[in-house]
Amino acid sequence: MIQVKTQRVVVTGMGAITPLGATAPSFWSAVKGGQCGIAPLCAYDTSTQAAKLAAEVTADTADLLTPAELRKMDRFTQFAVIAAREAVSDSGLTADNTDLNRVDVLVASGIGGMATTVREQNRGLERGFDKISPFYIPMTIANIAAGQIAIEHGLRGDCSCIVSACASSAHAIGEAMRHIRHGYTDVVVCGGSEATVIPLAMGGFTSMQALHLGDDPLRASIPFDAERSGFVLGEGAGILVLESLDHARARGAQVYAEVAGFGAGSDAYHITAPEPTGAGAISSMRRALLDADLTPADVDYINAHGTSTPLNDKSEALAIRTVFDNQAIPPVSSTKSMTGHLLGAAGAIEAIICARALQEGFIPPTINYRIPDPECELDVVPGEGRLAPLEVALSNSLGFGGHNATLILIRMS
Repeated sequence: MIQVKTQRVVVTGMGAITPLGATAPSFWSAVKGGQCGIAPLCAYDTSTQAAKLAAEVTADTADLLTPAELRKMDRFTQFAVIAAREAVSDSGLTADNTDLNRVDVLVASGIGGMATTVREQNRGLERGFDKISPFYIPMTIANIAAGQIAIEHGLRGDCSCIVSACASSAHAIGEAMRHIRHGYTDVVVCGGSEATVIPLAMGGFTSMQALHLGDDPLRASIPFDAERSGFVLGEGAGILVLESLDHARARGAQVYAEVAGFGAGSDAYHITAPEPTGAGAISSMRRALLDADLTPADVDYINAHGTSTPLNDKSEALAIRTVFDNQAIPPVSSTKSMTGHLLGAAGAIEAIICARALQEGFIPPTINYRIPDPECELDVVPGEGRLAPLEVALSNSLGFGGHNATLILIRMS
């Protein structure tokens, strides 16, 4: 039996730890100010590698977690737990106002604990593999961030993890919305986390010619610019608390925005390259609009996937122009110009950006954009953000393997 849409779904809590700030408010403030979170990589010596820049989290997780937590969690889980604590606290969610049996956790990661795998592989080679950490397996599996969050907060609903590369956390938020909309649960703690600024990942992306290899942070992540040459790897986490509007009102919760639509589609084309005509992204956006009962003319702002790779930006721009029929295309910015690309966490932090943009009527910029590309002819909000009345925001996330996900958020009056 097909489920009938019954519940409106809203955002009541947000948490973030990113290259631009260790809380959601500080992150949003930096985005509004057009700050660049990209800098020379500090986590390790880059002298033997071509990629020299990254968007690293500068906050010390040792100040935010106990020694035991640090010892038993990969960095991606540390980020997720920190962001989830903020989001749950921000939402005011407690056992006194919510049935924790009806709170799901759906937190994604595109890669999981790669840093722990590298470390334990080295230890195994040195000491023997039977002497590696007993925490190795549970530290690296991609679903463990969701598990740790559920354990800490006593959330006994469905607990799972979607892995769809750079679309992972957008998929997580979209599926969380569906869980609530169709009455399977009341609340979902959702989002994504990633921490792969390590030599192995940097080398892997470099060998496939996906990374920017220059040394100027201000000309590194330049989405839609004619001189773009690759993305800059970032790290961090974004977590949102979604719940039904009825549930939020019953407990007097604040509401940031409504999650009104979700669409997804596959390129079915190539393991890394986007389909040249943007067919998968077109399908994803159209499905999201249909799901939200909206038309392209209703959209006031698009937060693009916009990775700063030549192929992605070209195909996404074409997809946007196709969906909007080359008429009345709203402003389109890529906040990856500031954050770098957080892979599986990107969709979540960009959903947070969209929620705050709607709430404050502010379109964030694409910073460091200088040279227009005729194949990416869009209003990319270059340099500085702008005030504007916003009712509807659309956010794209496009991943390796041809995974496409689109979220639509609506301002709550």
